[in-house]
Amino acid sequence: MPIMATTATTGSMLLQPIGNAINLPIDQVNFVACQLFALLAAIWFRIYLHPSKTSTFIRHVVATFLGLYLALFCFGWYAIHFIIQSGISYYIMILAGPESMHRYCFIFALGYLTLCQISRVYIFDYGQYSADFSGPLMIITQKITSLAFEIHDGMTKKSDQLTPTQRHYAISRMPSLLEYLSYNCNFMGILAGPLCSYKDYVTFIEGRAYHLKHMEANGEGDRKYEQAEPSPDVAVVQKLLVCTISLFVYLTVTKLFPVDRNIDDNYKAKTSLPLQLVYLYISLMAARPKYYFAWTLADAINNAAGFGFNGYDKHGQAQWDLISNLRILKIEFATSFKMFIDNWNIQTALWLKRVCYERAFIHPTAETFMLSAVWHGVYPGYYLTFFTGVFMTLAARKIRNNVRHYFLESTRLKLLYDIVTWVATQLAISYTVVPFVLLSVEPSLRFYRSWFYFLHIVCVLVIFLLPTKGRPKVMEQQKENNPSHEPQELEEKQKWSQNSHSTNWNQSQKTL
Repeated sequence: MPIMATTATTGSMLLQPIGNAINLPIDQVNFVACQLFALLAAIWFRIYLHPSKTSTFIRHVVATFLGLYLALFCFGWYAIHFIIQSGISYYIMILAGPESMHRYCFIFALGYLTLCQISRVYIFDYGQYSADFSGPLMIITQKITSLAFEIHDGMTKKSDQLTPTQRHYAISRMPSLLEYLSYNCNFMGILAGPLCSYKDYVTFIEGRAYHLKHMEANGEGDRKYEQAEPSPDVAVVQKLLVCTISLFVYLTVTKLFPVDRNIDDNYKAKTSLPLQLVYLYISLMAARPKYYFAWTLADAINNAAGFGFNGYDKHGQAQWDLISNLRILKIEFATSFKMFIDNWNIQTALWLKRVCYERAFIHPTAETFMLSAVWHGVYPGYYLTFFTGVFMTLAARKIRNNVRHYFLESTRLKLLYDIVTWVATQLAISYTVVPFVLLSVEPSLRFYRSWFYFLHIVCVLVIFLLPTKGRPKVMEQQKENNPSHEPQELEEKQKWSQNSHSTNWNQSQKTL
């Protein structure tokens, strides 16, 4: 087999023969190998460096140095960016103080990330889908900005000035430099995340996570569940199975349905409109498994280390979804644009809400989509996707508020509504994210021109022609009569705050 063209990388070349054998770029091989190593290290970390066997200091040190080693193996000297960004941000936090640190850290961290992304576009091949250092830097940027806002909230604001979510995550003391680096660069999340709150991470490192979640489930005196530490083994095996299936689909099916065929003139000339719609949906659905693989593997690594326990469900089963980044079934069967977004890259959606949506001055939805575009990078396709997403979100919200309640009177009508909205949602998502995959302006606009900007025009008409309505009165009455059984909009909104938190939980976190 001829040796494939290697991608530009400053990381280790030790695994180049494996990359040649399976026809994958060396940086992607390094990424997967490091994540598999992190999985084994996580198991060792949970068993041999358990909080009952070693100190918090040792756990922080080991987690940090293993993370930096993986970064060095994957990215070589580019890993220095992680230290530079984290180090300068920590200095800014100390220098600016809690009153202003959130603003300065946000500007610096996002600006540093953007400069690195610009250099990546011009140093590496444009449009290359490789595992590069800007990916981990995106996660670290989220952590830096989240922590700065959480310290600002905890040290400068009164409780009644904060939302319930902000109160829960507020921090009343500055972390040490070791704690800060451990949070930003630990081996469990340095390569692919996911984002977690500083409070949740420190609680895990200190070995208090199980106790606090048991308190949340049991209350002060009620012993509803056993106090034995739950094992993540079943959750890890299930997630590794999802990873295996996702990787198989990515290596086989995905290559059969390239997204750029949607802008091929010969294909469009020979294919009927219904088949073009079917192919559009399949090609974009086939582009998702690589994200399913990376995010689910990252989640499994954290679980294997004992991080991610999120209490118990109503049947008393342990849940390991505290920092999960997606819900695949809810993505594939989403019946609204918001439902898709709420279940895709969950931790990033939570970050956008905490640092932007809740604090926006003018138009929260537009500002949040713009921040998401800037955070993702400098490819024009990202901006086209998120610009389109603003219109899709506003139009979908208006349609839902004006139409949905008419279909709730019978099971058949509700089923019909779900089918129609599923089809509409999947096609709208596919239409929206094509530029995200194509990256460049010309092919993205060529795609939209081939569809005559149809959904853009529909969204604008819906936004301006349909009346603005709040929640229908019947749904408000249902909420008043039975507040424990809220409508879907409230259920989806609660996902932003990632499950409700009890008073006991908040009280037990005051030491942070």
